Amino acid sequence: MNADEDDDITEELLADSEKLTGLSLELLGLDPHPDDMTAEQRLEFDPEDLAEMASAGSDDRERAARQTRLLAGLLWNSSSILIDQLFRDLGTLHELETVTPEAIAGTSVLSSLPPQFASSYDAKFTQRFIVVAADVTASFARGWAAPGCLAGELAVHCLLDQARITEDIYELDLPEEWRAIVEEVLLEDADSAFLYADGASEQDANQLDIRHWFEPFTPGDAVPPYACS
Repeated sequence: MNADEDDDITEELLADSEKLTGLSLELLGLDPHPDDMTAEQRLEFDPEDLAEMASAGSDDRERAARQTRLLAGLLWNSSSILIDQLFRDLGTLHELETVTPEAIAGTSVLSSLPPQFASSYDAKFTQRFIVVAADVTASFARGWAAPGCLAGELAVHCLLDQARITEDIYELDLPEEWRAIVEEVLLEDADSAFLYADGASEQDANQLDIRHWFEPFTPGDAVPPYACS
């Protein structure tokens, strides 16, 4: 990778940040300057926090804003790559006689899903997962809504894995602990975290079985009809 390629991807991601209208930069961790807040907004912060935010120099604020915009663009860009790579994985599955954990380990996106269910990631599953992933990432444009099923939460996990790959390739200047910041917003109280945890109880394992991944969490949660079928 050369400097020109690095500059190109950075400018592309900064431009993409304008398309991510479903999440504000503040939700992605950017602290506003107290002078830009309303009186009501300032009441949400302790005086010590307000003083610290006000003390940040203009250069620091400018860099923080650029880093957060870069993160927003990365999420937008990665959501497109995610769907493209899922279609590629689907093509791979159509060429297999049998779905095995070893085959799934070599895929682009399905390999990010909980490995204990790898043998179940067949073409039909992947088609349903693509529909859910497309619906979840559409929230980046229409206004963020928490995933309505486990498959949706797992799609976010796969998205962030893809974002991490892009970050590593291009050595992007992102906010520190950006993934934790994004997960707190997109995956607050997510049940799917247990699928990656060691020592989950038998009850948790049964409740989080792949059979339930496309079921709405509550009657009010929306899951695309194709994925529910």
